[in-house]
Amino acid sequence: MRRTSLIVSPAAVALLVVAANFLSQGSSAQAEPVSGLTQPIFRVALEEPLGTAPKVATRIAVASAPLPFDLTQRAGEHPLMPALRMAKESLQHLDANIPGYSAILRKQERIDGELMGEEIAFVKVRHNPFSVHMYFLSPCKGRECLYKDLPGGLKGKLVARDCGWKRRIGAIELDPEGTLAMKGQKYPIMKLGIRGLTTELIDVATNDVNFSECEVQTFQNKINKRPVTQLVVTHPTERRNFRFYKAEVFIDNELRVPIRYAAYKWPKTPGGPAPLEESYTYLNVKVLDNLTDADFDKSNPKIFK
Repeated sequence: MRRTSLIVSPAAVALLVVAANFLSQGSSAQAEPVSGLTQPIFRVALEEPLGTAPKVATRIAVASAPLPFDLTQRAGEHPLMPALRMAKESLQHLDANIPGYSAILRKQERIDGELMGEEIAFVKVRHNPFSVHMYFLSPCKGRECLYKDLPGGLKGKLVARDCGWKRRIGAIELDPEGTLAMKGQKYPIMKLGIRGLTTELIDVATNDVNFSECEVQTFQNKINKRPVTQLVVTHPTERRNFRFYKAEVFIDNELRVPIRYAAYKWPKTPGGPAPLEESYTYLNVKVLDNLTDADFDKSNPKIFK
């Protein structure tokens, strides 16, 4: 990590000390009770309670109709190739049919070897230019973040306002890949969203098809009553060229895009539990084709209110 020496005033030092905790999630942080949470006035209605984890069916549903995706393994090809083709098809479908959306994001990440608590946020995402508005529901209700790419897809600034008494500091601009913005976060905000998740899955699968020791299972399943195609990819033997022991991907059968991803590291002992590395779930996804710059402008009275 680079360090830069600065000469600042005492007031600026105080601001930086407070901001150092911005967007962070310490190991002792406890999620606020999520029952009775209300949405900001621009929020769409929730369809699922936030107090419980996403409901994944415990019994696999037997499909009575043709499967929504062609997952046939062709003769002589790697078992992961059907999933890679499906991911590429999902990306094409998303680019052609989903200019933007809103959703409830539930994410949990392991940072520096320690599994952080779950974060829950309402998100709006526009794909062109890439723009994000996040309103946190837990654990720090009221925290907000804005991001928008500069022309040409160049990196923009992260505009953020903290929760609680720190809101008095007001909105501050941060380098989205800088120390303050990345504290307690595994990826920068530019990678947030269903499209970023899909491209990451394509990158991982493109690497993994070069190696053997890969098992792939597919199921028809449900998340919060929505039919999904579930892929379970397992690398039984730990190798440097593999990023995970097991990954679970859930593709929404109607939206045709991934809405949940969870990756696990290798068990510490044979037959033991696989520790969670990261998980991202997008619930109540609403496709939006009317998002404008105003939805990602800090001067909008519905943002940072």
